[in-house]
Amino acid sequence: MRAIRTRSQEKILTLLQSMKQGISAQDIYVELRNRNQSMGLATVYRSLEALKLEGLVQVRTLANGEALYSLVQQDKHHLTCLQCGASIPIHQCPVHDLEDQLQVTHKFKIFYHTLEFFGLCTKCQMNHGQ
Repeated sequence: MRAIRTRSQEKILTLLQSMKQGISAQDIYVELRNRNQSMGLATVYRSLEALKLEGLVQVRTLANGEALYSLVQQDKHHLTCLQCGASIPIHQCPVHDLEDQLQVTHKFKIFYHTLEFFGLCTKCQMNHGQ
């Protein structure tokens, strides 16, 4: 059953479809204004929350606390450097079987998962003297 979406939610979905990577709520607000589709920042947050609960939008929180929103396509996995913020995608996923088991054993509908490892990239290790 598809939920009825507001015009604001549809505008945000359309915008996210055109993005190659995650984008912050603040940047969504600015981008919509640039496209003459302005809406209030509170509306952006409300719409993102509704889309998240519908399983259409995923949120990834960076080490600095910034939340990035993107369409749920495939699960994303990253190595993230705590010093420079570099984010290296990992393409193999070790937890798909676990996800399937959890859906069955807990009767829990999983929309997506993220897997993120934090540490120092090679460049920052060298600068750190390690």
